[in-house]
Amino acid sequence: MAIFKELDVLDSSTLQPQTRASLPSREDQARPISPSEAKKISPLKKPEWLKIRPPAGENYTQIKKLLRERDLHTVCEEAHCPNVAECWSTGTATFMLGTEVCTRACRFCAIQTSRRPPPLDPEEPFKIAEAVSKMNLRYVVLTSVDRDDLPDGGAEHFAKTIRELKRLDPNLIVEALVPDFRGDLKAVETIVDSGLDVYAHNIETVYRLQYRVRDPRAGYQQSLSTLLYAKQYSESKPRENKLYTKSAVMLGLSEEDAELQQAFMDLREHMVDVLTVGQYLRPSMSHLPVEKYYSPEEFVRIGNDAKLAGFLYVASGPMVRSSYKAAEFFIEGLIHERK
Repeated sequence: MAIFKELDVLDSSTLQPQTRASLPSREDQARPISPSEAKKISPLKKPEWLKIRPPAGENYTQIKKLLRERDLHTVCEEAHCPNVAECWSTGTATFMLGTEVCTRACRFCAIQTSRRPPPLDPEEPFKIAEAVSKMNLRYVVLTSVDRDDLPDGGAEHFAKTIRELKRLDPNLIVEALVPDFRGDLKAVETIVDSGLDVYAHNIETVYRLQYRVRDPRAGYQQSLSTLLYAKQYSESKPRENKLYTKSAVMLGLSEEDAELQQAFMDLREHMVDVLTVGQYLRPSMSHLPVEKYYSPEEFVRIGNDAKLAGFLYVASGPMVRSSYKAAEFFIEGLIHERK
């Protein structure tokens, strides 16, 4: 399967789940922990199927040079994505808007945080569009840090970038992995009206673990409501192409099967089309510990469970991330088929 492209092939008899010996209670699992507390928790040993290739290759080097020349940022680097070697070596990248400094402090994320990030670069939309045109991409993913310091959360900056990309190449498929904009539905409308093809926003984890994993300004229902509104608003407007919605869930944070099933149903009830499910990897000792490493076989089972909820497509695997090529290829096929 494509979702296991980078993983070593192992005898299935060796694929046992790697779990912390004694987990805290469900109540303690749901409480936030400070970076100093997190540092006291020893890490689980990574299993063999989580081997990651170091970044290399001519395309990787060229893309890195191009980004540095234009002072652009990618979530591939800032969030320590394990797929950066595969994606960059094949000439794809997920661009990050709004500087590399976030106003939120989610406990799973490696991106820098500050109450007062640097101001937006008004030339960034044009720089990104120029870089994308030089990379000859068919499908581009844009994401951003949370910018709660801005009145619209950075929505217009996002939209300006999308419009510029579409102006240079109307056939380019644009996916935007956006913040929740504090539940501001006008900001959601700004993104949808920009002409993007895929509206993505991640709930990250199950309902019980939201407060432990995400910044307190985020929220399970808030995230679901923005995803639903994006779909409903797009369908109320005359659009050349259908808008697809997408979300992602991380595993390994002490979630339970029943909770995952509920999250899948909640996403479908809020009209989410595409889901990605991947293994949470601890960026540093100051971040949340991994409570369990799921085997590739378990990811197949969980992915099959998610498909039963009715998603158009589910990508599930240890190295799967919200911007994942298998899901992008599927969406690209749907869009071209409709055209």
